[in-house]
Amino acid sequence: MNNTFRTTLLLGALTGLLLAFGSVFGGRSGMVFAFGFAVIMNMGAYWYSDKIVLKLYKAQPVTEAQDPSLIRMVRELSTRAGLPMPRVYRIPNPSPNAFATGRNPENAVVAVTAGIRELLTDEELAGVIGHELAHIGHRDILISSIAATLAGAIMMLAYMARWAFFLGGRGDEDSNPVGALALAILAPIAAVIIQMAVSRSREYQADKTGAKIAGSPLPLASALEKLSAAAKGIPMEANPATSHMFIVKPFSGKSLLQLFSTHPPVEKRIEKLKSRS
Repeated sequence: MNNTFRTTLLLGALTGLLLAFGSVFGGRSGMVFAFGFAVIMNMGAYWYSDKIVLKLYKAQPVTEAQDPSLIRMVRELSTRAGLPMPRVYRIPNPSPNAFATGRNPENAVVAVTAGIRELLTDEELAGVIGHELAHIGHRDILISSIAATLAGAIMMLAYMARWAFFLGGRGDEDSNPVGALALAILAPIAAVIIQMAVSRSREYQADKTGAKIAGSPLPLASALEKLSAAAKGIPMEANPATSHMFIVKPFSGKSLLQLFSTHPPVEKRIEKLKSRS
């Protein structure tokens, strides 16, 4: 299934789950309140995502004088991708990784760790940069924010439903307290599963487009193999809320269930890339 189509279906499923939950608990008023609250919270995160995450990881801007080859590489690849030149930042961390952030291509950032500059060849690093530029071109920060908003609204409704049930409230006349309690348990789990599936779908899409930007899928496949192995030996103390932004999961621990993982298995990503060579 095409990854763009899959993302559309997943976002539609989140929307449908929100509407179904809202109709059972609190009627329209409860749904509107939860959705509005989630919009405010996540739009703030979306608008200031670059400043928040760069400060969190102590990232510093990179000038052409400091790292001319990196700046030249990002400039050439962004031109090839038809994107404005993003700002480039360096994270003083030995764990090799990279991410992109920014609310739109005109305000984008590509950040690389100190470790990735030491580990990868120029061709492999170009594959990684291409992947991050693909995220920028696909506006994946916006897509992730939409998914987070819908999932957040569902979780807020679940929280309201549990309190209403235990306090004996019934909400609006058209609400169903028993059904709301059941959904309050199941809906947040379903929302997280769908949100993680959106994240995994965008990684596959960025791999595909990033390989085209870099000119070949094989350097990116090689980079992913190296980065995945290095993350196990030199895990990063990353905030779980931002771990989905990195090209590979920044810590070595595995999810109990793949359904709750923000990243697809590296082996599958490498397999897909090699099949395109």
